[in-house]
Amino acid sequence: MGNHSVGSNKNSPTPDRVGRSTFYVPGLNRIFTSIYTPLYCLENTAFPPIQETQYFPFCYKKKEQKMATIGETKTESTNVETKTESTNGEQVSRHQEVGHKSLLQSDALYQYILETSVYPREPEPMKELREVTAKHPWNIMTTSADEGQFINMLLKLVNAKNTMEIGVFTGYSLLATALALPDDGKILAMDINRENYEVGLPIIEKAGVAHKIDFKEGPALPVLDQMIADGKYHGTFDFIFVDADKDNYINYHKRLIDLVKIGGLIGYDNTLWNGSVVAPVDAPMRKYVRYYRDFVLELNKALAADPRIEICMLPVGDGITLCRRIN
Repeated sequence: MGNHSVGSNKNSPTPDRVGRSTFYVPGLNRIFTSIYTPLYCLENTAFPPIQETQYFPFCYKKKEQKMATIGETKTESTNVETKTESTNGEQVSRHQEVGHKSLLQSDALYQYILETSVYPREPEPMKELREVTAKHPWNIMTTSADEGQFINMLLKLVNAKNTMEIGVFTGYSLLATALALPDDGKILAMDINRENYEVGLPIIEKAGVAHKIDFKEGPALPVLDQMIADGKYHGTFDFIFVDADKDNYINYHKRLIDLVKIGGLIGYDNTLWNGSVVAPVDAPMRKYVRYYRDFVLELNKALAADPRIEICMLPVGDGITLCRRIN
């Protein structure tokens, strides 16, 4: 899910990922952190049994959820490989992976992926940053470990050198990118909250990749507009990763399509929005979740109809849609 608001939509009702606020003031956005965390909690959801346990783990209320299967309704217990706590006499089950947003319906299967494929090959700097981020009060916003691994390999496959990241948080996906790029690779990274970025910065520096990163604090849209106006950045980016304010995803796409090269990739995170994209219109959910759900649906529809790109939507993390510019 990522973590951030770097756009400029003044009508957004709540912060997004790095504490998006309608009252953006450079250097002061940290004061809104106290209102952020509760906004991720869903109420009495009717989705498959990953929903509150995995994407909003701190507001999960029930150990068992009902799931419709082939015309029947059955009760599925949360897998034993999750962490169990007691809250008000209830058993609260939550997957221990920070940033866990997997759409898999089995915690055991997700844990198998982590333990078999992800953790054994995770670079030490990424492991260290993941563990540091786990202590952050907004840790649910971090890129999951499996998605970080995916991004890292993808960048190597396409031989990316010049990249951009909109929405940074503590920098887990940013570090995954920096480690994949050659020594002279570059990342333009934008986020409204430098304080969160500085949580991971010492680890990024220790990994020897800080020189690849040009971090800009503030909304991304004005920066993108200036780059387009300058004219010299058209078609210069190999890869762009967006994990920011969902109500500006369409606005980002309108600009990024000019900045990514033909054959280059744009990755939009959270495009399955924890499965809420298929929720009934009257499904109970927090205003925050419902509000951004509509923007995610709008983006998915627009990307599917855009003749300038080829797309591939993958159920990695909270859903990532890759867009390859073809003209």
